[in-house]
Amino acid sequence: MTTTSLERTSAALQAIADAGAEGARIFTQVYADTALQAAAAADARAAAGIRLGPLDGRIVSVKDLFDVAGETTTAGSKVRQTAAPAERDAVIVQRLRAAGAVIIGKTNMTEFAFSGIGINPHYGTPGNARDAARIPGGSSSGAGVAVARGMCEIAIGSDTGGSIRIPAALNGVTGFKPTQARVPREGAFPLSFSLDTVGPLSRSVLDCAQTDAVLAQQPWAPLVPRTVAGLRVAVPRGLLFTQAEDQVLAAFEQALAGLRAAQVRTTDVNLDAWLGAPFQLQEQGTLIAAEAAHIHRELLAAGQADQLDALVLSRIRRGETIAAAHYVGVQQARAQLQTQLDAALADFDLLALPTVPVVAPTIGSLDDADTFHRTNMLVLRNPSVFNFYDLPAVSLPLPRAAGELPVGLMLVGKRHGDRELLSVAAAVQAHLAR
Repeated sequence: MTTTSLERTSAALQAIADAGAEGARIFTQVYADTALQAAAAADARAAAGIRLGPLDGRIVSVKDLFDVAGETTTAGSKVRQTAAPAERDAVIVQRLRAAGAVIIGKTNMTEFAFSGIGINPHYGTPGNARDAARIPGGSSSGAGVAVARGMCEIAIGSDTGGSIRIPAALNGVTGFKPTQARVPREGAFPLSFSLDTVGPLSRSVLDCAQTDAVLAQQPWAPLVPRTVAGLRVAVPRGLLFTQAEDQVLAAFEQALAGLRAAQVRTTDVNLDAWLGAPFQLQEQGTLIAAEAAHIHRELLAAGQADQLDALVLSRIRRGETIAAAHYVGVQQARAQLQTQLDAALADFDLLALPTVPVVAPTIGSLDDADTFHRTNMLVLRNPSVFNFYDLPAVSLPLPRAAGELPVGLMLVGKRHGDRELLSVAAAVQAHLAR
């Protein structure tokens, strides 16, 4: 790694420029001048012995649903191209700037964050960092690709049903979804009031932990050193392992065997009564669809629906038909189920399972709407469960042979146990790197 923030920022900007049209699909805005100024200021502070915190001089991108003062927040939609510029930075952008982060630009995303695939017909679809013919994962598509391609060191995304962890898994980087209340969402364009969370993607758990501290406005303290020996890991075999591809299962089992050899205590558990409940409860309509229909009601009433991606519009339209009694019933059941799952996990330190049951499919294979929707539901399935239960979760890239596509390992912690999960995940990541 080059030594100064200015050198690293220049290299990241060059990587974006060298990517040409692909760079424009990864980033919707690039703030070259202000990024270079911020990097130079960070270097000047460093030379004077001043450090604002762990992100001082680090290169950070933000998903294009976070407000940046003076810029239009598109949320991946062309209908918002004429929206008024933001009057102020989103709260998390304010915190990043105060911490000395270098904001390099805004990353592309699925329209209105409403898909786990990452395809965007308006601003283009970023190709997967490992194979540009394949999907990047979404909805934080540009974020995952930007980190994997060295266009930023840290990317800020949002996660409503897996939108940080899916692109992290499919592009071979690390992604962290915190407990929802940990990071404020003021100045972020919403998808679901009940489920939206804000978190980082990066190459390491340490970077994620440092970023999480800034986003949560907590003083940075080093993660408590952990070893993997003695960890009690529950493996929820059953529903969330169905339809898993051979490469995904092989990578997961190899990682699990390595952890057991390091004295991790793994236990196969049957949690399908809880892990399947979100899908059974929402067969008549999801919380996300109901809340998205409310959020976009004025847009639909104004006759702008034909300007939306049809694959996104169809999901918003479903929310218009959801009965209030059904919505309230799901919310009430959710609160009860959260308490029950917490109790079921009391004797374990964490859950471990594949982040996504498949490797990234090709973009071209999803041209058919039915195939798109089936694949979208499959990639969202595992991560979305833990948005429903509001548990912190991290996706780690698993070791892979040359030529193999990335596979993610998802570790799920306890409610509000974000820092503990990050400490454990750092130990697991260090073990996997051996």
